[in-house]
Amino acid sequence: MSNGSKKNSFLVQGSILAVASIVSRIIGLVYRVAVTNILGDIGNDYYSCAFSIYSIMLTISSYSLPLAVSKLVSARMARGQKRNAARILKGALIFSLISGAIVALVCFFGADFITTNIMNTPMSAIALRVLAPTLLIVAIMGVLRGYFQGLGSMIPTATSQIIEQIVNACGSIVFAITFSQYGLEIGQAMSDPENYMAAYGAAGSTLGTSVGALAGLVFLLIILFAYRPVLKRGIRRDKTDRRDIESYSNIYRVILLTTIPVLLSTTVYRLSEFLDQSIYKKMMAFMSKEAIEASINWGIYAGRVTVLIAIPTTIADSIAVSVIPSLTAALSEDNHQLIREKIISAIRFVMVISFPCAVGMGVLASPILQLLYHDTRALPAQLIIISAISIVFYTLSTLTTGILQGIDKMLSPVINAFVALVIHVIVIIGAMLLFDLNIYAVVISNIVFPFVVSLMNTFAIKKHIRYRANIRKTYVVPAISSIVMGLVVWTVYKFLMFVFYINALATLVSIIIGVVVYFIVLLALKGLSEDELLNLPKGHILLGVAKSLGFYK
Repeated sequence: MSNGSKKNSFLVQGSILAVASIVSRIIGLVYRVAVTNILGDIGNDYYSCAFSIYSIMLTISSYSLPLAVSKLVSARMARGQKRNAARILKGALIFSLISGAIVALVCFFGADFITTNIMNTPMSAIALRVLAPTLLIVAIMGVLRGYFQGLGSMIPTATSQIIEQIVNACGSIVFAITFSQYGLEIGQAMSDPENYMAAYGAAGSTLGTSVGALAGLVFLLIILFAYRPVLKRGIRRDKTDRRDIESYSNIYRVILLTTIPVLLSTTVYRLSEFLDQSIYKKMMAFMSKEAIEASINWGIYAGRVTVLIAIPTTIADSIAVSVIPSLTAALSEDNHQLIREKIISAIRFVMVISFPCAVGMGVLASPILQLLYHDTRALPAQLIIISAISIVFYTLSTLTTGILQGIDKMLSPVINAFVALVIHVIVIIGAMLLFDLNIYAVVISNIVFPFVVSLMNTFAIKKHIRYRANIRKTYVVPAISSIVMGLVVWTVYKFLMFVFYINALATLVSIIIGVVVYFIVLLALKGLSEDELLNLPKGHILLGVAKSLGFYK
């Protein structure tokens, strides 16, 4: 493989994961719309509470394993140590079985205590218990995904994500309806039909998550079984000296040393989501606000705002996952120029995507809510408009955290995330106490958190790698192109609504025109080079169109 193809192959792999993740998010969005309508705002509050606890437990037990395993396997494959790479897989699987089982048991038996005393949402304990076994399933699945990523292939991860999400979507809808009906019957007997219906509906939806994860794991196990002959052949041909074969005790030590910094960083990220709901509800109670108001507001925020805002950030997650093995390989070769080029390309790629997503989400907040949820309320639209800017900061903070981990600067993102978390908590408490901003305080604090992380991470990368970003091409051009796109999208939407008065038509046509306008302006302002355009999905087609329009010679 040529040096040129090597240095940008991670973008191709990242694009595979990004496309798969976008497809998964679209599937997830479709089923979440259905589930949101089934559960209602209170049910979404219970669902969100259970998932926040699940997420922090997952982070503690195994969330960092895919990144750690991919990093360790990639480093050994770069040195031709296929036997050690296989031993990393075996050791990590044993590690995941133990850690996943422990947190699953804690989550199951501690559900009542956690949801009541920490989260102020006791009815979500039912959903949390249903989610508990998923922690073990996802831990094992994460190791397998990390192994294949370390080998340089994102396809098993991408395919398993789509399978997982399809099964998750179908199961969540069916189980949410079935469990809601069962909860209604119990609630009528308990003289509280609304809460029991919402609680059991949330539990049904989380059961879909468990079944989906199991489907993804089964697929990866099939792929691993099919790959065994290649794996064994590689091990037989491995010329690694016996003295360099790693013991399992050393492998566990390396996994822990690699996992803990990543774990600390991701835990701080998850803590911000976990703490938000707890702090918000406790502050609402402290300020003598009605519990039902807090529940409904959080249901709106979790069931609508965070779902929509999370879609674009998938791209950064995908690039961050793919960039770590690539950076590890470049680091093992002591090729700092290649590292700098990869970092510049990755940051530019996510900025090209995140800026238009942020502007588009802000401009079309109310139309999208009407299209997906038939929700014409002002509050959800206002929350999305304000939250839209966080898309840029979340994508950048996620990617820069992955970059720092990839260049072995594990402590930097941990410190940066912790500083941001402290500021985040101060902002949410201060905004509620001093200005009585209610749920808006949560939105504002969730803009501040990724902004501080991305700013500090960027300075850390510059310090360690001494790279200089092209400010114009990386930030200014995408921002200008997005603003132009936003103006066009708003004008087109208003015009189509005036002529046809059909929100679905106006919204979809506006989005399509917005995509076209954005890339035309971006290319006109020389925001992407020919090589960068080629690295996008279907890049050769995009380059051909760009040349026919006269943007490239």
